[in-house]
Amino acid sequence: MPSTMLRRLALAILLLGTAPAAAQDAVPAAIEDPRAAKFKDVERGFFTGFEVGYLTFLKTPAADPERFPYAGDGGRSQGISVAVSVGYDLGSRLSLSLFGLGTSQAAKASYGAFDVLAGGLDLRWAFAGVRDRNGWERFLAYAHVRGGYLMTHPSGLFGRRDTLVGGGLGAEYFTQLRHFSVGLQLDGLYALKAKSPGLALAPFIRYTF
Repeated sequence: MPSTMLRRLALAILLLGTAPAAAQDAVPAAIEDPRAAKFKDVERGFFTGFEVGYLTFLKTPAADPERFPYAGDGGRSQGISVAVSVGYDLGSRLSLSLFGLGTSQAAKASYGAFDVLAGGLDLRWAFAGVRDRNGWERFLAYAHVRGGYLMTHPSGLFGRRDTLVGGGLGAEYFTQLRHFSVGLQLDGLYALKAKSPGLALAPFIRYTF
């Protein structure tokens, strides 16, 4: 009789020892939170951009007065500018890109119209940002500088070959479409040989891959 009771007691102790392990095996795996973000709301990396805006040169001297004797000083010119860019984000605040810009400018009637094509490098640094309620830095304020090679047509009016430098301030907003951002920038420009300052205002759209 005592041996039977001992066997029953040993069996009870064994069952109690294995019960927690069995209970742990029975716990189901945690379910993934469907609200957790699976993609970045703000993409960074390789991008391409497109801008259409207004550009004006405040001075338009004639580079070749012998070829254009009646041009004189055309004063201020103005026209629509179109630009494309391809670049890469070097971080959340710094980016480097190649740009190409074209504009058709109209000055005084005696001076006429001329076309400008320019291309070069653009360096941009975002000095301020605003986060949304989910913590994504969706709005940026930035400063940028750019410079490159400039060609004009007809050759000898505004110039032939020149160097264009510029820079300014802008604002960019990353939309809910993830890859797309939109913005607006205001630039000061300067054509070195023509010694002509200018201004440009352009909204833009950018796609980040």
